[in-house]
Amino acid sequence: MSTLSWIVLASFVGGVLSLLFAAVLALNMRTAWVSKLVSFAIGALLGAAFLSTLPEAFELSEEPAQVTLLVLIGILLFFILEKLVLWRHCHFEDCEAHDPTAAVTTAAIGHGPNQTHDHDHGRSGMMIVIGDTFHNFVDGILIAAAFMVDVQLGIITSIAIIAHEIPQEAGDFIILLNSGYTRGKAFLLNLLSSFATLVGGVLAYFMLDALDFLVLPLLSLASASMIYVALSDLIPGLHKRPEIGATIQQVSLILLGIGVIWFIGLFADGH
Repeated sequence: MSTLSWIVLASFVGGVLSLLFAAVLALNMRTAWVSKLVSFAIGALLGAAFLSTLPEAFELSEEPAQVTLLVLIGILLFFILEKLVLWRHCHFEDCEAHDPTAAVTTAAIGHGPNQTHDHDHGRSGMMIVIGDTFHNFVDGILIAAAFMVDVQLGIITSIAIIAHEIPQEAGDFIILLNSGYTRGKAFLLNLLSSFATLVGGVLAYFMLDALDFLVLPLLSLASASMIYVALSDLIPGLHKRPEIGATIQQVSLILLGIGVIWFIGLFADGH
């Protein structure tokens, strides 16, 4: 199977499966499922960053400090993008897009998808579509960069991206519904947005084939993206449940996410 085929498969299947799973969660208001997926996603993102993409970037670089500098720049870049409402789709202070569990909970406790008394005539929904399209396009580029280094790295990166896309898409889906969109239109808009991953992956493949010097910066950017999303956007939501039982469950699922990434790495290496 060619590298381009892997990129197309991971981008397309990952985007569609993430959206379908997220839609099922959102429409059935499975708040507990979303919360568990967030914890697992944190582990998968951190595992992929620290066990796969960063080690690979260090191997490609003659100067380790260059990689760490690129990661720091990447984290700052994602912070700025988030502030500019391009990375996480928000344009108001208390934004549910930062906490997918909160979005589902809000809909489940009285602001359901069929109630439009609190919507904003689609403005926040349109911001979500624009932000999600950009986000998915960048994800496609990161997936392509990983596959062009190694198929194993590409698979691990794709799993980590898909793991965090599911709870995020579920939260976005609910916000679209609460913004006044019908279920059908919300699903269609998210579906069209998900194809940006495929577009980003294919374009990156042909660009990086000629500009292979960009692979190292993109691997560093992928690491920065995973670390930033896990630590800045996902972990703060877990602190809303400080009780011991919830904490044990969260830590266990985070370790499970890390373990899955570690196991895939071992299996792919033939150990």
